Parts: sequence; structure tokens; C-alpha cells
Amino acid sequence: MSTREGVSFARDSTSATGRAVLADALRKADPVGARAVEHETSWRRNYLEHFRRAVEAGIGDAAAARSVAAEGLRSATEQMRYDEVPLASAIETVPLEQALHTTTLQGGGSPDAEVSIPYRGERLRGAGLVRQLDEWVARGVITQSCSDAVQTVMTHPEWLRLEGDTVVVLGAGAEMGPYRALQRWGATVAALDLPRADVQQRVREVATAGAGRVLVPSRIVTDAGADEGADLVRELPAVADWLDRLADQTGDRLVLGNYCYADGSDHVRVSMAADALATHLLTRRPDTALSFLATPTDVFVVPAEEVGAAEEAYTRGRVGRAARTSVRAVTGGRLLQRNYPPGADPGVCDALVPQQGPNYALAKRLQRWRATDARAHGTVVSLNVAPATRTRSVVKNKALAAAYAGAHRFGVEVFEPATSNSLMAVLLVHDLRTGQPPADEPWQDEARGAAHGGLWTAAYHPRSALGLAAVLGLGSLLP
Repeated sequence: MSTREGVSFARDSTSATGRAVLADALRKADPVGARAVEHETSWRRNYLEHFRRAVEAGIGDAAAARSVAAEGLRSATEQMRYDEVPLASAIETVPLEQALHTTTLQGGGSPDAEVSIPYRGERLRGAGLVRQLDEWVARGVITQSCSDAVQTVMTHPEWLRLEGDTVVVLGAGAEMGPYRALQRWGATVAALDLPRADVQQRVREVATAGAGRVLVPSRIVTDAGADEGADLVRELPAVADWLDRLADQTGDRLVLGNYCYADGSDHVRVSMAADALATHLLTRRPDTALSFLATPTDVFVVPAEEVGAAEEAYTRGRVGRAARTSVRAVTGGRLLQRNYPPGADPGVCDALVPQQGPNYALAKRLQRWRATDARAHGTVVSLNVAPATRTRSVVKNKALAAAYAGAHRFGVEVFEPATSNSLMAVLLVHDLRTGQPPADEPWQDEARGAAHGGLWTAAYHPRSALGLAAVLGLGSLLP
């Protein structure tokens, strides 16, 4: 593995970087908002309102939304380096320490030729899966368009193998990625994750148990305990070179999927490495498709249907008016706030979670910006809102784990990783095979196919119920 620092911040402070990127993103679309960001003196406390404003600036104005995305990406790229080289030119100018080769792993199983999703101890398929989709829609857990997309793929099982595509899964070992499902279906995957023996063992186990073909970057010289895998942050030029050669060899369209996660500022570093890789591939191969999972704990513009469901939940919810009034009085109005103003069309669901921090918010927003900008230039993009999920990275935070345990009391369903990654992999297949044109406004693209888990249709503003959910869920976590 490389000893280089790789992708890094040009500034010493990650807060200063985030503030600069968001100010630049807003500068053309919302100059007042940009100045508010620049004058913010407590970024880690108050970043939430500025990230919300970066979404609101584009409502009803597609050009403004695309400007926020393009300017934010431009600024973020300018704020980052690869060693001492500007990130924008690193792939083309930094010499390779060594070229990556390809190890091919062939699964020994038979392809699963039917859409199925594991859920609560069962594997749902056919009529049983349709009933569950209908139930999720009725409870406001997923959008109708999400259900429709899954059912479309169910009627086209030949799509599942994604013939003619090589799906590049960045973060192949991630719990939320599509790697396992794609291998069940017999797809071709370029699986990239860290060159660590434990990580690469997981990659191999999925490959050999599956039915597809897995292409793994490998090296001749290694000091990392594994001769397979690559560190995207520290070996960005080598990964780009490997994918260029891989595409020439296979003749397939590349689908670049960013499913990477890291703690703190490293999440921004790996997101920017993936973004630089996307820019490189789109320049070399304009037919490249992109794939992302949007976190539900962000700010989204929500269609009137979801707002209406939230209004009904508020009116007929479990917490009565008297109890709600008492809670508000005791907490100075901080808890159990209404999710949307009555009749909002569209609404704004602000589900940012302070515990996740500004670096997480920036890393995930960068991916949404890339999706918006790429769609505007004709690229096929799959970006779907995934449900809140009990991944290891989430439940290790005790406050979030408790909130997730109590979320069902407020109409939010938290999914298990196996359910989420299967559901989202089906949506990926749908998006790649249907290639839907961009909607009139970017927020409508993000709302389409959303599996938000109930955050969009909940009666209460997510942060105003988070503390109560944590208190109610704490008991289930105690030994």
C-alpha cells in the first residue's frame, strides 16, 4: 500500500474547508446565504441551518439548484490536494508507484433469477414481496415510485445480471453497498476496498459464494498484509489507471458506485477521491454511469403526497394534543414540532442529525451535488434515498443506537443491513436499465424512488423527536 498521504485538505481546519465550500456553493444562487456562512463563528454548532439553506436555494429554480451543485463541487475540488498537487490534476500528473493488476474471482453458484428481499427472517419474493411493498407505501416507509421501480424490475428478471455493465463498487465491504446482491444475480463487479487481509477475505467470500465475476485490483509488491485491494485515498492515480485498462479489456460500460464510508474528515477525503475518479472516467468514457446512496439524515425537498401523510400522522398520531402541548411547554417548544407547515407543497424535511457532524453532512452532500451536475450533462445516474439502517458505523454511536431503537414509536422504520442493501440494489438495476431523463427540478430526481424509512412522512420534525426516541429506545439496549 502507498505511504503517500494522498487526498488531503489544503487548509489546516476541516471546518474552514466546509464553510468555504458551502459559501461558494451558495454565492451565485443565494448571496445572502453565502455571507451568512462566511460570518458563521460556530460552524460545528450551527452548520445545520446552512446545509438546509443550500437545499432551499434551489426550490422552484432548477438553474439555482444546479448552480449550487456545480459551484460546490468546483470549490471542494479547489480545496483539496493529492499530496502537494491540486486534486483536479492529480490523476493525470502524479506518477504511479506501481500499476495495479487484476485478479479474477469466479463465483460457483447459480444466478438468482428472481427479485427477492430478506425481511424479518423471511426472503420475500413474488406476491409476498408485492404485499410488503404495498404495506410499506401505506405506512409511509417508502414512496410509491420506489415500489413501482421494484415491481418493474420484478417483471424484468433478465435485467438483474446487468449484462454489458461492469459495476465498480467503491467500498465493496460496506454493509449498505450492492456487492452481495449483484453477486447473487451473476453480475460483473470490480470490487475495490482497502488492501487489508480481513477486508479482502470478506470480498473473496462473497465472490466465491456468488454467481458472478469479481475483478479485484492486485499488486506485485505489498507491505500491507494483502496483495489485493487498493486504498482509493492514497492510490487514486493507480486506481484510475486500473479502471481505464479494465474498461478497455472488458468493453463494458463502467458504473462507478461510491459506497465508501469513513469516520470524521476521512469521509470527505474518500468522497472527494471518488469524485475525482468520476470526473476522470466521465472525461475518458462519457458513457460511464454513476451510482450513490443518499442518507435519509439530510435535508430533502418532499412531494405533497408525503407532506399529506405527515399531516395525517400529526392529526391522528399516538401522541394526543394535550400530551403534545405539555411536552412542548416543558421543553420550551423544542420537542414534537410539526414536520411541515400545513399545506406545504413541496415540503422540506430537515433530518440532519447533529451527532453525525459537519464532515458527514459535507461528504454526503458532495455526492448529491455530483449526481445533480452529472444528470444535467446527460449522465445516467442512480441516486436513491436509503432508509435508516442498523449498520455498524451507526450503532457504535450510543445516542444514535438508542434513537434508532425508539424510532418506531414515531412512525420511522429502521431497516437491517441485509434488507436495505438488497432493496437499494434492485433500485440500482432499475435506474441503470430504464435510464429515466432528468425531472424538471433536481429535487424531484432525489425524491423519486426514495426509501426514506418514514422520516418524510413522520408527524414531527425529526430532530424534535430524536431525543424522545432515544429515551424510549434506551431500555431495549440495556443488558
